[in-house]
Order: sequence, then structure tokens, then C-alpha cells
Amino acid sequence: MNNLLMKFNKVTITTRSLLEHSSKLNNLQFLISPSKFHNSAILNGKWNTQNTGPTKWLLYNKVVHPPQKPDEEPRKAYVCHMRTNIKYSPDKMWYIASFVRGMSVDEALKQLKFVLQKGATSIKEVIMEAQEMAVKEHNVEYKSNLWIAESFVGKGRVFKGVRRHARGRSGEVRYKHCHYFVRLEEGEPPKHYYLPEPQTPAQQLDKWLQQMRSRKVINSL
Repeated sequence: MNNLLMKFNKVTITTRSLLEHSSKLNNLQFLISPSKFHNSAILNGKWNTQNTGPTKWLLYNKVVHPPQKPDEEPRKAYVCHMRTNIKYSPDKMWYIASFVRGMSVDEALKQLKFVLQKGATSIKEVIMEAQEMAVKEHNVEYKSNLWIAESFVGKGRVFKGVRRHARGRSGEVRYKHCHYFVRLEEGEPPKHYYLPEPQTPAQQLDKWLQQMRSRKVINSL
């Protein structure tokens, strides 16, 4: 009988300790949420503290221009914006950056909706941020009266990793990042941004005659 009572007491003690331990674990689950582990923002802050990328591009927004004369043409407002260390290859991002160059802001945002690439989302967000900056900080009256004067990409950080191959071999894999820069300018975009404006036949003839008359004959009087 005594042995049975001792075994019963041991069972009650173990069950009581298990219940207490489980209650402690439940309290810890409330205190420590799973969202605090493997957070991308925290990880980016750790490896990006020493190298935040280029900073001189934003200094163009702080340039103070001299006052203009009454008869001068009003200076166009502009705003520079960028995003550094985008997890995307700069070679792939270059095609999207050159695609929107020379477009109006509304047209560029409209076209980027149909570009099924990861980098198009980042470029779209940067353009929208620059558009908001132009209205709030640079006294641009209409946010749709802007066009993309400059849009280019720079090489960012490159992380090197190891990739396993067959027969015990290993190879190098590179995780590339890029910087995106954009400059919005007030006004209408030019009709011919990349190519020169086409000339009429009469203008082509005048240009040819001018080239022929400006030739230099060697060893002549």
C-alpha cells in the first residue's frame, strides 16, 4: 500500500511539473513572436550599416541657383531621387531604366505595369516617391507635369557564395545588387529624346551643300 502511495505521489509531481513547464512555454510564445526572427529589415540593417551606397546624387536637390532676370526663360524645376542596394542584377535593371527614360511620369508608370520583371516594381516605386517629393519639397504645382530626364543604374554590393557541384566540387555564385538613380524635370518631354529630329528633304539638301562648300582641297592654292 505504501508503495502504491509513493508511486501515485511521483506521478502527481511529474504531471504538475509538466503543466508548469507548458504554461511557461506558452508565456514565452506570447513574449517572443515568430516575426522577430529572420526579419529582412533587421538583416539588411546589419550588413548595410557600413555601406549605404552613393550619397552625392541627392545633393543636387540642395543646390541653390542664382536669381534670374525678368527677361530670362524660367528655370525648370527638377528633383533627384535614388534607391540603393536593390536585390537585382544591374545588367537586367539597365533595360528597364533605359526603357522609361524620356517618358512622362504618367506614361512611364502606365508602361511599367506591363513589364513583368522584378526590377520594374522597384523603379515604379522610386518614380512615385520622386513625384511626391517634387510636389511637397520642390514647389512643383502639378505632379503630372514631369518627365524622366535621367534614369540609369549603378553596380551595388556583390555577395559571393558557394554552390555545390557533383563529384565533391564547388563553384562560386554571386548575389548582385544595384543602385537606381532618377531625375524628374518639370515640363513636357521632348518628342525625339534618343534620335535627332528628322529633317525634311530641303533641310537635308542644305546640310549637304554646306558640307560640300566647307570641304578643304589639299595642296591647293
